[in-house]
Amino acid sequence: MTQLSFVIPLLNEQSTLCELVDRIESVCQSNAITPFEILLIDDGSSDESWNEIERLAKSKSTVHGIRFRRNFGKAAALSAGFRQATGKIIITMDADLQDDPKEIPRMLAKLDEGYDVVSGWKQRRFDPWHKRWPSKVFNGILRYFSRLPLHDFNCGFKAYRKDVLEEISLYGEMHRFIPVLAAARGFRVAEITVEHHPRLHGQSKYGWSRIPKGLMDLATVVFLTRFRYRPQHLLGGLGGCLLLLGSVLLVTLMIAWVWTRAIGSQTPIHLHERASFFVAILLIMLGIQSFATGLLAELLVANSGNTRPIYSIAESTTTTSNHNLH
Repeated sequence: MTQLSFVIPLLNEQSTLCELVDRIESVCQSNAITPFEILLIDDGSSDESWNEIERLAKSKSTVHGIRFRRNFGKAAALSAGFRQATGKIIITMDADLQDDPKEIPRMLAKLDEGYDVVSGWKQRRFDPWHKRWPSKVFNGILRYFSRLPLHDFNCGFKAYRKDVLEEISLYGEMHRFIPVLAAARGFRVAEITVEHHPRLHGQSKYGWSRIPKGLMDLATVVFLTRFRYRPQHLLGGLGGCLLLLGSVLLVTLMIAWVWTRAIGSQTPIHLHERASFFVAILLIMLGIQSFATGLLAELLVANSGNTRPIYSIAESTTTTSNHNLH
């Protein structure tokens, strides 16, 4: 079995591929890491990247290529690579030479300490400000909501045990959330600082535009990791709070309506003239709707026929493998 698989998505990186492969091979050979494979996934490049991949695959038995018909995104490219990878350990990295393969032995050593995911932290980055600052904002928000103390969720330089990736489905822009999804399944996640190099070839594909997409994906991940199998805890709780708030406000207004008439006030309260009356009705309706939606979500979860268990088995004394238990 292959010991180590490198899964490297790329888009228009023809000028870096040969040097990247040579660096990876050099590190693996000098550290006696064998056997290994390098999977290069061309995510719809418009340059000569695929021709370069074909040339490398013909000259080096460790190199394999996958070419998409068009650009499907990094998550899709990683997913395709994970499906084809045969290694017990999978390392992902970018193809632009900003990630340094010399960090590979340190990542493997961290995995040997008992971790399942090792994420790189580009503590000193050489990217332009319009790439660094969106990343800082996103990392801070994700760290707060995920409760996973990583500094750099966006770093593409990561190492995984294959078991982790067999339990996680990637779509949309979920690739940056793999450590969060893995931690939610009970896998141990660690982080190490990695050296980062300035980009000398090509152009960055990221900037401020990915923040809105990232925030929407963040909401999805928070829901999946905390409430996927108990949606009523979120929707029902929210509905209960809205219903309670609306009811308290409505009862208060009704008491005021009765009281002003009981004492013969010259300015009695007219509910239809009070904006708070309509707010109370709205809150009650939203509360009922949210609670009902939570019940429907619970019914969908209970009858979805999903074969993926809500648990993750680390070890078993039986001869049945963890994979077969799924």
